[in-house]
Amino acid sequence: MRYAHVVVDIPTRALDGAFDYAIPDELADEVQVGTTVLVSFSRRKSVGYVVAVTDAPVVRIDPSKVHPVLQVLAPPAFDLGAARVASWMAREYACPPCEAIRPFLAPGQLVKVRREGDEPWQLVCERSGPVDVRWVRLAPAERPFEPRKNASRQRAVLAALAAGPVRMAELSATIPGASQAVSALERNGAVVVESRRRVRGGNDTSLSSAQAPRHERLTAGQREALAAIDAAREAGAGDVVLVDGVTGSGKTEVYLEAIEHAREQGKGALVLVPEISLTAQTVGRFRSRFGDDVAVLHSRLSAGERYDQWELVRQGLAHVVVGARSALFAPLSEVGLIIIDEEHEGSYKQGSAPRYHARELAARLARERRCALVLGSATPSVESLSRCEAGEWGGVRWTRVSMPERPGGATLPKVSIVDMTRQFEEGNRSIFSSELRGALEEVLERREKAVLLLNRRGFATFLMCRECGCVPECPHCSTALTYHERTHQLACHTCGRTWPTAAWPDVAASCPNCGSRYMGAFGVGTQRVEDELAMIVGDRAEVIRMDADTTAAKGGHQRLLERFDAADCAVLVGTQMIAKGLDFPEVTLVGVINADTTLKLPDFRAAERTYDLLEQVAGRAGRGERAGRVIVQTYWAGHPAIQAVARHDRSLFLAPELEDRREANYPPFARLANVVASGRDERAVRMTLDDLAADLRRRLQGQPGWEVLGPADCLKARAKDRVRRHLMVKAPANANMGGLLGTCARELGRRPGVSVAVDVDCHDLI
Repeated sequence: MRYAHVVVDIPTRALDGAFDYAIPDELADEVQVGTTVLVSFSRRKSVGYVVAVTDAPVVRIDPSKVHPVLQVLAPPAFDLGAARVASWMAREYACPPCEAIRPFLAPGQLVKVRREGDEPWQLVCERSGPVDVRWVRLAPAERPFEPRKNASRQRAVLAALAAGPVRMAELSATIPGASQAVSALERNGAVVVESRRRVRGGNDTSLSSAQAPRHERLTAGQREALAAIDAAREAGAGDVVLVDGVTGSGKTEVYLEAIEHAREQGKGALVLVPEISLTAQTVGRFRSRFGDDVAVLHSRLSAGERYDQWELVRQGLAHVVVGARSALFAPLSEVGLIIIDEEHEGSYKQGSAPRYHARELAARLARERRCALVLGSATPSVESLSRCEAGEWGGVRWTRVSMPERPGGATLPKVSIVDMTRQFEEGNRSIFSSELRGALEEVLERREKAVLLLNRRGFATFLMCRECGCVPECPHCSTALTYHERTHQLACHTCGRTWPTAAWPDVAASCPNCGSRYMGAFGVGTQRVEDELAMIVGDRAEVIRMDADTTAAKGGHQRLLERFDAADCAVLVGTQMIAKGLDFPEVTLVGVINADTTLKLPDFRAAERTYDLLEQVAGRAGRGERAGRVIVQTYWAGHPAIQAVARHDRSLFLAPELEDRREANYPPFARLANVVASGRDERAVRMTLDDLAADLRRRLQGQPGWEVLGPADCLKARAKDRVRRHLMVKAPANANMGGLLGTCARELGRRPGVSVAVDVDCHDLI
């Protein structure tokens, strides 16, 4: 008798491990690590996931008392190595084991058991399976089949097949009654009908930047980086290489050649990009080098498309996986490289359970798979730089390789800082400084392209009464409503609700508090920039806006970038999604409308994020033969982050930033967790966090380096009609924070209507 170690799919911290089940003889060949099974748990049927198969129960117990596995619901989705990584993730990020396993399952798989009326428990399996397409072709025969004279449809079908196989759907669309004719021909042996698997999710792009012509000669930095990556891969110890290359230094070519070396040894690669807007460009580049050996995984694909791409990897038909952070969970068994491009990006932190960071998960996965982890960025994270300086972290080597030059003699763009306070003193009330307006005119004259960055959405940030100061807020969230002029709507960007301005009532014309008619739009949104830009540009160039609104539809990112790429002369206006990774050699001007938006957020990473964003967007200019120019508009021209971008000198920002963090005991000198409780009952939320804070302080009394801050209201104190409070925990850099917080949250128990989210190594403090 063999036994399965099963994690039951019940998302509660009370279940912090797996349970033993006997494997019946009739299921012995089906039950493997990674299979989804039906088991009996607490007197009911439950779904579970097999994380190990053993010859004896893990817990010493009479084998006759061990319940059997009842049924196999889905084939293996992960292996033993992935199961170990999931177990680590559950401990590290204080989440139930089943939540750590779910990302490894086949996309679209939702296996559950429910009871309907008086019926017994019934199994319901909802998953996105393969799509089979019926094709029809002529059957090989010594003599061609001759239909009856009145069988005109059969003759039409045979004529259509003379040029080669045709899809059944096409035959039915062009020949009425083709289905019956094909059935008759098939019975007579004249045609063959076969099902072919259609692989979804592999859409191509017309972006010129989606090609990856091989570099004739690598720079010294590229050669050094490639050698370091090859050495880390051959060491097989999970070593990390940080490729610290300026924008346009050719990091992608290093990735491509490193993967080629891994493929020569039969190994595959996982490649992560931070923005879905980069996926089409990156996939195109990798497919231009590796063809159909590339699979794509990201959230904008449908469940069916993700399943098809995932299945290509599982079957060993694709060995290079490109996608967002979820690509880490692809069932690629022989991994040689894990590559995280733009590793500094905050989007690599998962916002819902399991709240992992892709960099940390990739480092653990690299150790498990005995492969190399490659981190690439022009603005590496403070944490990665700190680990490289130490030379070791988590038991593996961390190596930094510098790539300070652009190939082909291209240079970094010249950066100009415009102090907008002086523009205001000089009487300029426009959102465009005179310098940026003049630079745009020059771009239009030369028929080139420009990129304008604004980290805002909507026409204006908010409306405010100029008499009483009232700002319309969402009645369900503590968030100021954003005014969208095109649709005359007020929108909440927390819960997504919208209201016509007339329903507020008539808030565009009068204040809902005092009735004043002096309502003003404060702040700048992408719609307003687009409108004012259109007045400058006229019909001389195409203006393309790219933000969360214009890219909401599937394929929106790709379509807008293809328009920008194909235009003779164009200006791309957008939010953060246009600031990284995009490669358009015709872009000679980058303008930043307001550099201070992220600088003034109540977050210790605000300065780092501002520097990263500005340096990255500056790198979009001058990537071709023509020199680039960057104009940064700011009300805080003297800030170290702004000055560092102006001089392309990271040390101007990094030195004071590290000093401030060391003094305040923030990462990388400590670990930080954010515990958020939310619910409709404010009293219950307060009691929950008060009890948790008291328990933590009792456990941590006298332990150096630990600190509990709060509880306090979140900056967004209410979201979707739920009250939000949080507490923060600081710990030494090598502390087992997840273990402690998981234990405390588990022993706290559940209060009805109150949810507690534990975010270890948090990036969102709002």
